[in-house]
Amino acid sequence: MARSRQPSSTLRPGGKVVEQHWDPKRYQRNAGFVAALGEPLLELLTPRAGERILDLGCGDGTLTQVIAARADVTGVDASPEQVTAARARGLDAAVVDGTRLAFAAVFDAVFSNAALHWMRDPDAVIAGVWRALKPGGRFVAECGGAGNVESVLRALAAALARHGGDAEAASPWYFPEPAEYRARLERQGFVVASMALIPRPTRLPGALADWLDTFAESFLATVPPQTRSMVKAEVEDKLRGTWLDAAGIWTVDYVRLRFVAAKPSEARA
Repeated sequence: MARSRQPSSTLRPGGKVVEQHWDPKRYQRNAGFVAALGEPLLELLTPRAGERILDLGCGDGTLTQVIAARADVTGVDASPEQVTAARARGLDAAVVDGTRLAFAAVFDAVFSNAALHWMRDPDAVIAGVWRALKPGGRFVAECGGAGNVESVLRALAAALARHGGDAEAASPWYFPEPAEYRARLERQGFVVASMALIPRPTRLPGALADWLDTFAESFLATVPPQTRSMVKAEVEDKLRGTWLDAAGIWTVDYVRLRFVAAKPSEARA
């Protein structure tokens, strides 16, 4: 799961919308590993001088800044707080919904790390990326794939159910199988050069409860505030024997979907 991304929302009983919020300081403290583990994706992107690149779901701009040293980059994210943090780095960044990209054939590449799984309308995202790319442009991305954080989701669903919460209704995530996402890209007209599902168990910098605070806000919002600490403790108790080592370090069962696709040179916007 990922860097701060597309705000997601779910409905709590009574119809009130609950949004995922992103605190840049909390994100860096509990999830700084997301950008660090995205470095190999930059090698696939190979940004070059003179290129214009869109960082879709730029978060606080950690990787955007790396791209900016090599190419002209624009970052977009649906979190105003994260965009403010990116701008504080001196980056060109704007608050934009990833399902409503309005760019027209202006970018040589679209890059996205740990963001697409927060965008629940993948076809709208892919169509927007297609429009944003120049003919011959490339789409280089990594997101949560099928099986991502599966053990955490099972434990969280069980804990929430015991307290009247509903994990299925609250989920903000879309973790596709490779064949499914390839088919979506190809229907749009992309030529997929590579696509892989990569199991990547990931060590956390702190407690699993902190990870839940950072990424599972919409789930926890389905139970009363006074119950949330109990839910987090129950999730930790369930997973302690599997994902907590003797040194007290938590690991989470991340699975990433990584791909490179191209918009053909003869394609129309």
